[in-house]
Amino acid sequence: MLAAVLYGQEDLRLEQQAPPVPGPGEVLLRVTAATTCGTDLKVWRRGGHAKMLKPPTRFGHEGAGHIAALGDGVTGWQVGDRVVANNSAPCMDCFFCQRQEYSLCTQLVFNNGTFAEFLTIPAPIVQHNLLPIPEGMSDAIAAMTEPLACVLHGLSRSNIQSGDRVVILGDGAIGLMFVAALSLGYGVGGRGGEAERTKNEERKTEPLRSSFFSLPSRQHANTPCEIFLFGGSSTRLQVGEAFGASQGFNHRQVADVPGLVKSLTEGWGADVVIEATGVPSVWEQAIACVRPGGTVNLFGGCPRDTTITVSTEQLHYSELTLKGVFHSTPRHVRDALAMLAAGDRPFEKLISDERPLKDLQQTFYDMRDRTVIKVAMRP
Repeated sequence: MLAAVLYGQEDLRLEQQAPPVPGPGEVLLRVTAATTCGTDLKVWRRGGHAKMLKPPTRFGHEGAGHIAALGDGVTGWQVGDRVVANNSAPCMDCFFCQRQEYSLCTQLVFNNGTFAEFLTIPAPIVQHNLLPIPEGMSDAIAAMTEPLACVLHGLSRSNIQSGDRVVILGDGAIGLMFVAALSLGYGVGGRGGEAERTKNEERKTEPLRSSFFSLPSRQHANTPCEIFLFGGSSTRLQVGEAFGASQGFNHRQVADVPGLVKSLTEGWGADVVIEATGVPSVWEQAIACVRPGGTVNLFGGCPRDTTITVSTEQLHYSELTLKGVFHSTPRHVRDALAMLAAGDRPFEKLISDERPLKDLQQTFYDMRDRTVIKVAMRP
């Protein structure tokens, strides 16, 4: 089979490899769509990732397809089932999992290699984060479950309340997903977060259902949030407006982004700022955009060993909340697939093209040059 292997910084090779054989508890996935991601781009440019992988390694982490083979002991699935597999699963037993902080799991299992014809899904992912693709959903849309799950986790941790004015810095796929999900009210007032579960649900070892879309009504926010999106592409800002952004601003045309944010908020600053670029200077800019008492979600992962400077006076006397949010949880994976299936936002606008796997290297050049948002690779 043909598979992509990352060897180092911008060293991505397509190789012929023997198809894997699933072990006990595992599933073999025939990948039919693998979407590119901004994280993939950062890993390709940097040559590695602090948590997810270490070269040389199979590459790609967003994918969907159908089950080609079952390992011993797998029940509840059949060969031919259309499925989407998240790229990780928590252990459910460690210190953090017992506190429902699944993204901090000390034994978090990561799985890379969606840019290939076949992919083995490890047993923990089969058990906790392998989901059936809803009828009528394309494999390419289903493949975006993983990044959207991360976004939903981010929103659930952002302290957003009804009527808040929220600034999102970054018009990549993640920033645009933040716009779409927030415009649907996800995370507002804690909705969609782990805190929504009852005490009985908290004792369960595996969150099984979507908490957000199983409720009878989505009209939970009395006043919609105002969403201000900042990015560097007019085309992407238009997608943001289609996703529900109140206003979009090209940062290349704004001399003072924090000043503009304050002018939009009676001089105070945003209630919540979400940083979605992974650039240290933008982390600092995000802090400059928030109001006293506000929250800054430093969502975009920066290069290893980078630092930022924070005013201790501002942090203390303005009572700011700064938080990093990483990855997702099983509940958010289910909520993400439900949100994609609901079709309330045109998530297909994030997929700029569909290409064969042989075009993967050129695709990363195009992502680097920002001529595409996401591309669905067809192994």
